[in-house]
Amino acid sequence: MRRNMTARFAASVALGVFLSLGAPMTGYSGFNAQAATEEEQKPNFLGFASAFLAARTADLDNDTGNAIEFYSKALEFDPENIEVKQRLMVALFTDGRFGEGVALARQLKDDPSVEQVAHMAMAVEAIAKREYRKAANLLDPANSNPIDRLLNTLLKAWADYGDGKGDAALESILALEGPAWYPVFTRYHAGAMALAQGKKSAARSHFTDLVADPQGGGAAPDTYIRTVMALASLEAREGNKRAALDALAAGEDFTPNYAPLAALRQLIEEDGKPQPGIRTAKQGASAALFTLAAALNRDGAEETVAVYLQFARALDPDDAATLVVLGGLKERLGKIEDAIALYDMVPEESPMRRVSELQLGLALADLDRNAEAKDHLKSLIESDPNDLRSYLAYGSVLSRDKDYVEMALNYETAISVAGPTPTRNDWNLFFQAGIAHERLKQWPRAEAHFKRALELYPDQPQVMNYLGYSWIDMNMNLEEGMDLIRAAVDLRPNDGYIVDSLGWAHYRLGEYEDAVRELERAVELRPADPTINDHLGDAYWKVGRKLEATFQWNRALSNDPDEDLKQQIEEKLANGLAEDGSAVPATAADGTTQDSAPELEGAGSDKKGDAGGNDAFERHAKLPGTKPSGSFN
Repeated sequence: MRRNMTARFAASVALGVFLSLGAPMTGYSGFNAQAATEEEQKPNFLGFASAFLAARTADLDNDTGNAIEFYSKALEFDPENIEVKQRLMVALFTDGRFGEGVALARQLKDDPSVEQVAHMAMAVEAIAKREYRKAANLLDPANSNPIDRLLNTLLKAWADYGDGKGDAALESILALEGPAWYPVFTRYHAGAMALAQGKKSAARSHFTDLVADPQGGGAAPDTYIRTVMALASLEAREGNKRAALDALAAGEDFTPNYAPLAALRQLIEEDGKPQPGIRTAKQGASAALFTLAAALNRDGAEETVAVYLQFARALDPDDAATLVVLGGLKERLGKIEDAIALYDMVPEESPMRRVSELQLGLALADLDRNAEAKDHLKSLIESDPNDLRSYLAYGSVLSRDKDYVEMALNYETAISVAGPTPTRNDWNLFFQAGIAHERLKQWPRAEAHFKRALELYPDQPQVMNYLGYSWIDMNMNLEEGMDLIRAAVDLRPNDGYIVDSLGWAHYRLGEYEDAVRELERAVELRPADPTINDHLGDAYWKVGRKLEATFQWNRALSNDPDEDLKQQIEEKLANGLAEDGSAVPATAADGTTQDSAPELEGAGSDKKGDAGGNDAFERHAKLPGTKPSGSFN
């Protein structure tokens, strides 16, 4: 299947709540109904159970504002309820209301189930107030959980540094033993602390050890890139321009086309002197929280990551990387307006500013403010026509608008900017250009671009899938097309869209039993996709399983298909499948693929777990083996 997916995290749980609405359902009309205030529409809870259930529903739906309000209301009914206090504390922290959250943390500091986060919050508060000894006493470096042990050790070390015990603090970092992924964190923080102490030679040694180990850096890509930038900045300030550029080259090999690296390279090549990074205990502790948050930033860890990032903000509110990563997390949670506000807070002079601007543009599109998004992204192209990431971001919005003429022009321009010798990292420009031309029914040009993308990146599964599917859909190069799709499935056996392509290819070739087998597997992988359900219905019809066919078509209708597909499904439900077997090709309306559509986000992103990464604007850091937050190809 050729399909565009804009994945957004959304957890929705239906719970029965016993409440009465403050505003009556009847008795209002005209102006009076429209003038009802938000306060009048708030629920009036009849007791603890209704307030608590409403709070849990809001919490699970990531509606943090209402969760906080409803948990607070539940506490009015039961002021000593520990579970409510725990959830309210975490909700306050994830919402950035640090002061209110730490007040609850002091009440819960002896509760074993939240002791770690409560003590950490109190330590962060103490560091923010420069009460470093108090902070150090709140942190347990001997914690049995490896992540907590690492974080507590780093935070305590930075607190000790603030308390004037820099040498002992540095020794505690270097003495820390644990899992194989510890060194990426300990080397960076040891180097940063040594540099903050003025020990430039020691800092250079710690930074260099990590930069020379990109495989180890894959455990925490953001931290690895921070180390590259710290080393390059140190060398540049010391007048070692060649060494600085060599350090940047290592980072560029690790994650090509990363905006902050490009900005730092330009500064160094112009003989500028980058500012030192971490200079205070507060900044160091904030960096400890950020580096762990970025490494853990993946589906299922959103709450932990949000707490760490908000703690980091409490210590260093203007840190650009924290703002961008938190913005990306807000996007995943469906809080697009919050994400935009965070992106807009990134300081103008920060190397991360362009990253935030690109993500802001795509966030506008996620709000269906496509005209604003296009204007914003187009202005970024005009401000720096050589930044290929801007073309990818702009192209994704054009794809959503089905403006394939402008999309094709955009990518042809980007290809010309890439020059006569494009690299492997430019494969997606050709792929997207091919999609645009295919949508415009300009197949020879589309095919040439797909083939060029595969020359640059052989065995790229999305390109193989799209090209192979297209050939079969047009009844040409059938054997070669099937080989490409099978190879794509081998590379991505759990990708429902690619498995759907294989099933639909069998269908197009009249191999209906094989089609049923593959399409049933595709539906297992992507049960809520209307196109895949529709395809399985067609295959069932062809093998005589007509009752199951109608079930799948009805299921497809329930999954909100686009209007064209909806009409075709309704026709099949009314009259059955046409004898010629024609059906909608496995193609999204905008023709782009699940992974090829540019999606920008702050924190460490790579859906494929490839530390180098090649897809444009990937998301979701994993531990280990991903690329830095906000990295754009």
